[in-house]
Amino acid sequence: MNLVLTLGIVLSVLITFAPVAKVQAQKSIEDLEEAQNRKNVDICTQNLLTIGKALEAYQKAHGDLPDWLSELYPKYLPDANLLLCPADEMGGTPIFTSNADPKMPVSYGYQFHPRYRDLKSEQRQVYGDAMPLVRCRHHKNQPFDCLNLSFAFKVYPSSHVWEDTPEEMYGTPEEAIEALEVGLQKQPDSRHALDLYVPLARLYIEVGLEKDVNTLINRFKSIIKPDDLQAHSVLSAMLELANRDGEVLELFENLEQHHPNSRYVLNKLARIHERLGNSELAAEYRKKADPMSALVGKVVPNFSATDLDGKPISLQDYRGKVVLLDFWAVWCGPCVGEMPNVKKVYETHKDKGFDIIGISLDTDEERLRNYLKENDIPWQQIYSGKGWDSPLAKQYHIRGIPAPWLIARDGTLISREARGVKLERLVVEALRGKVEDK
Repeated sequence: MNLVLTLGIVLSVLITFAPVAKVQAQKSIEDLEEAQNRKNVDICTQNLLTIGKALEAYQKAHGDLPDWLSELYPKYLPDANLLLCPADEMGGTPIFTSNADPKMPVSYGYQFHPRYRDLKSEQRQVYGDAMPLVRCRHHKNQPFDCLNLSFAFKVYPSSHVWEDTPEEMYGTPEEAIEALEVGLQKQPDSRHALDLYVPLARLYIEVGLEKDVNTLINRFKSIIKPDDLQAHSVLSAMLELANRDGEVLELFENLEQHHPNSRYVLNKLARIHERLGNSELAAEYRKKADPMSALVGKVVPNFSATDLDGKPISLQDYRGKVVLLDFWAVWCGPCVGEMPNVKKVYETHKDKGFDIIGISLDTDEERLRNYLKENDIPWQQIYSGKGWDSPLAKQYHIRGIPAPWLIARDGTLISREARGVKLERLVVEALRGKVEDK
């Protein structure tokens, strides 16, 4: 066999097995990541159990729980590293600054610090000691959102909104039903009792107690006030669980008479009509609920304002550039959490025709200026100090933040949700002159 033929055979074998080797290597990496994730969950669980013992000891010594987890160190918790979850990539820095422990980095969300104490004390009267006291949200690719340490110092996994899935907290649907029924009996007038009805109705259905759902709905109807939107939201959710869509429609048509401009009511009517097959009415109600939804693909109305440094600024000044109109605030955790990504995209594409206008809904100018300086935010900021009553927030019907509007070079709106990985993709496509919001 000549050398050329031999080399050809070897090359052919390598080409054949290269994809297989690549797949195997990828699988090995995934297996290692999965093993590390499981190990992190195990370590975190042990951390929480140890923190629970420290909290129990602190409570016995002081007659109450501490204001912050850092107060456990070093007397009740000798190792400060136990306050850090191994899966926490932020090293104990929370997204929501109001939850930051004042003394040291802490990965775990303490539910009984001074800002939450009164609220959680009220909830505890309804849910008992099974509700979360300490929470960890750092575990990715798991069948749960949070690991929780309860007021009874037990650890269990749950969804982000533990009130919606009480069976995770109490152990089984039957145990959850019993606990929620007790909570309603003990605290029928508590503002937190409202949160019990929908999960209780769902659990009744899951265990085959449909008659109890109807009894629960009728009892709830007898106690709600005609103009209480929150209570009607609860009632509609129970009616939907019971497949009583006609009653839901009637309920919200009546509410519309009292709250004709309520975005919640209008959105709800849009969803009901969509579900009932009334597509034209659904579209009409969506437009009423969100007047700016029809603006995507059209020219964004101009504004004229003064930036934080007193310089005049208008949207028209940026025509010819791809612009991110970023409605945000320092007090908004998701806004602050998104800022590193926004900065990265800005630094990458600022010399290619991309720019940003920040529209702050803060009311504390000093806090805003300090944040901009500390985080080296270079783009112009518009600040009125009026929060949600900001002229631009009103002009563009901003009802929630972050609200990142991406605008094309010709002034047309590309997206009102340009954030995360979607932001850079849309910016790159817009700079090329071809973009599709998906």
